[in-house]
Amino acid sequence: MNGDQILDLVAVILILIGALLCLSAAVGLLRFRDVPTRLHAATKPQVLGFLLICIAIALSARSVAVTAMLAAIVIIQFATAPLSAHMVGRQAYRNGTIDEDSLLVDELKDAKDAASE
Repeated sequence: MNGDQILDLVAVILILIGALLCLSAAVGLLRFRDVPTRLHAATKPQVLGFLLICIAIALSARSVAVTAMLAAIVIIQFATAPLSAHMVGRQAYRNGTIDEDSLLVDELKDAKDAASE
């Protein structure tokens, strides 16, 4: 095997692992029952799977321009996925759609109580 074949094999393996992680994120969104666990399933494995797929594309393309574009896309994804999950979780807490008895630590309880008074 030469270097190009090894890089292609690594790219295929990374795509398969990334696709499995994205599939597990989709299954987690369907199977989990409350907002915090769904948000965890939507952000953690999905972002890691996306990163692995982008690395595989960069390895198979072997182009500086493609790698630079993928790096920008990955940085934007890393910046927006946790932020959007945080905002959705906070809004779900404010709406009361989170089971507050299942929370171990409730840092927003005092602020929510003060706002409701």
